[in-house]
This record gives sequence, C-alpha cells and structure tokens, in this order.
Amino acid sequence: MKIVAFAATNSKKSLNNQLIHYASALIKSEILQGADIEIIDLNDFEMPIYSIDREQDSGIPALAHRFFDTIGASDALIISYAEHNGCYTTAFKNILDWISRINMRVFQDKPMVILSASVGIKGGSSVMRIAQESAPFFGAIVKSTLSIGSFNDNFDNQSGKLTNATLNQKLKLALQALIPIEKLQS
Repeated sequence: MKIVAFAATNSKKSLNNQLIHYASALIKSEILQGADIEIIDLNDFEMPIYSIDREQDSGIPALAHRFFDTIGASDALIISYAEHNGCYTTAFKNILDWISRINMRVFQDKPMVILSASVGIKGGSSVMRIAQESAPFFGAIVKSTLSIGSFNDNFDNQSGKLTNATLNQKLKLALQALIPIEKLQS
C-alpha cells in the first residue's frame, strides 16, 4: 500500500511535520509494516502565487503537475494541517489553487486521514473544520480525523513520539481507518 503523507505547511520545524513523521513511523511499526510511505515537503513544490493572469500567461507550473501526479500514484493520503490565522497556510493554499486548475478533484478519490496539531488547547480546530468540509469537494474520502492540542505537552521532541497514551491510541485508531481491514496487522 502506497501512502503519501505531508504537513500542509512550509515550516521545517512545524509541529505538523513532526506529527506526520511520527504517524508514518507508527503505521510502519504497528499498523502495516509493508506500507510504502512517501513523506513530501511542500518546500519542494514552491510556485508563484496563483492568479488567473499568471496561468493564462505561463500555464500551470510543472511542479503543480508533479504534486498532482504524486497524489494520483498513491493509495491513500495523510495530511496534517498547520493553522495560520484560523486557515490553511499560504504555502498549502497556493499549491491547492494551482492543482485545482489541473483537476478540481485534487485528492483524486483517495482515502484520507486529516490531522492537525498546535501548541494551543484547540489543536488547530479552525483549520481542521475547513479541511474536513472542503476535502470531499476536492475529491477526498475522509476516513478519520484527529486534532492534537497542547502539542508540546503531549509530544517528546527528543524521541519524536507522542507521550500521551490516550492521544497515541486515538492516533492509531485514526490511522487504522485508512488501511483496508484485510491488510491490518493483528
């Protein structure tokens, strides 16, 4: 099973990037050992800010096509959304805008787990709500969601692991929803 995972931010030190790496490791170690997980970095897909004028003048950038093709080559997606001013990050929104010009079904009918993390107690609840509402419109089949608030109190940076047992179990359950039952490890 091929899973594409990414933090919807261009911050290298993002909590959501840490969560994506941990979730990916958790799948490989405890849920589906044979999983092929590709973690992509939005910094590798930096493009000019979308505008219809730019699209008409220059066309859709090759990086947008590459991102779209990467999603298309996957069996499932895991996205952890960072929250900037209650919304998507500019980096993610720009990629979404460009890709939606290729095909509005950006996520190409892939099963998806939506995550978010923040230092605040609400765990990025505003962006989580936006992502949950918009993902199906963009062709995602949302299997589960999990928002992790007070991330610094629940995650150990040294080990790269969630330290809160309850949240760790909720994350496992959220990730298991992505895997077909016949492929789950017992």
